[in-house]
Amino acid sequence: MKDAGIRIRVEKELRTAFVEACQAEDRLASNVLRDFMQTYVARRQGGQGDLFSGPVRRPEQLKRKPA
Repeated sequence: MKDAGIRIRVEKELRTAFVEACQAEDRLASNVLRDFMQTYVARRQGGQGDLFSGPVRRPEQLKRKPA
């Protein structure tokens, strides 16, 4: 039973890209986030550590710098 909510603030571009990626896979963004949360909790409880192997990079950090 879903009886609690979480509200987060993200960049508009990130939200748009996330929703489009979910739609491309015919999935609801809320279900993708629930799946992530369940996986994250399971890994933390199972002693597997973080889901991420390195620091989280924002989209603007992924752009190549001109040479």
